[in-house]
Amino acid sequence: MASASDGEWDRRSMLRGAAVVAGAAAAAPLLGGTATAQAGVSLAADQLGHADTATSEPDRIPSDTGPGGAYDRYIAKLAAEDKFSGVVLLSHRGRTVLSRSYGMADKEKGIRNHEGAAFNLYGGPFVSLSIVQLAQRGKVKLWDTVGTYLTGFAKEIAEQVRIHHLLMGTSGLSFPEHDYQRIFHGKEEQHEYYQQYTRQAKLVAAPGAGSNKPGWGADVTVQIVEAVTGMTFWDYVNKHIFGRCGMTGSAYYTRPQWLADEHIAHSYMKQADGSWVDAVRNLDKDSPSPGMAGQNNARNFVPDGGFVTAPDLVRFAEALYDGTVLDPVWADVFTSVKAPNFRGSPGFSTYGPTAHIVEGQWELARSGVHPGSSTHWSIYPDTGWVGVVLSNYDDIPLQEITGQQTQAITGASPGDGGGGG
Repeated sequence: MASASDGEWDRRSMLRGAAVVAGAAAAAPLLGGTATAQAGVSLAADQLGHADTATSEPDRIPSDTGPGGAYDRYIAKLAAEDKFSGVVLLSHRGRTVLSRSYGMADKEKGIRNHEGAAFNLYGGPFVSLSIVQLAQRGKVKLWDTVGTYLTGFAKEIAEQVRIHHLLMGTSGLSFPEHDYQRIFHGKEEQHEYYQQYTRQAKLVAAPGAGSNKPGWGADVTVQIVEAVTGMTFWDYVNKHIFGRCGMTGSAYYTRPQWLADEHIAHSYMKQADGSWVDAVRNLDKDSPSPGMAGQNNARNFVPDGGFVTAPDLVRFAEALYDGTVLDPVWADVFTSVKAPNFRGSPGFSTYGPTAHIVEGQWELARSGVHPGSSTHWSIYPDTGWVGVVLSNYDDIPLQEITGQQTQAITGASPGDGGGGG
């Protein structure tokens, strides 16, 4: 129901810019408790005096970010070699600097990708954001245990695992392997499967433990949202996040909608023989790639991650900073640094969950791959940049692409992110 873990691969994510306070357990809000943008004002962080490198020329548009620039040329070359299909978008303070679309949204029907096409998103921030919204409203407390809201879990899970642990990936829970071959034929069937699946969890490490212990619990978090609101998670996000942000092209669409709605890009899985297979039209096919072997997200009646458009992700970034989805103080709760990242990727964990420091400014992003899709989006709150990469191919050089995007925006050489790893 939720994205497989809401916290894997290169889990770089949302955050609000600035001072990390040394200490054993916490960090100060990254914008000093003030909103980054007032209503109607695009992303900026002019008050961040610490980020001299990032804010000295906040309105400058690097030449590599625009049409004909290095990043544009790089993406065009990949597309010409059939190594990229999808949309890239760069926005600065609400203004589109670069928007490019390549390849086919539906090869069978001859429909091309375009800026308004919706792609299957990997690992969006919507699970953790939903819980923080409910905390803001006083409906949940982040230190409450699983058993406060859900029944049917083992006693030690119900009494020891807290919402905070679930959001931080430190719950200590281990889940059985999914039945990836199963094809779901309705929302109720899929929902019931996840209810039973999560209750097979075992506590294999102390909640709150670091290192590489298991602990992502997005599917449990989803069920807490549902128990508190009386809505399915999909409906909650559609109404309280996508709806509030004006993300009119995005939703948790069903498989029948995926097949019928021409604005939703079909996901294409790279096969062992080098061919591309339409995931939604070929449920008997799956990915051969390590880490996704045997999987096909279209077998879910409501595919994990939902579907988003590139402009809608820009709208989401703006809404996170202007009070639309969270009050400013609660946006700080959502995006402030909680701890150094301890799972191999440099950076810092947040409820979002990971942030990086690049050339003296925060890069706040999320990347990942589903069978048939690869997605990345990032926010640079100090300078007002938002970058989006949405592809309906699952075998693209995604980390290289994101490195080129970061270099175009910040001047940092690919791989130069840092701080806290």
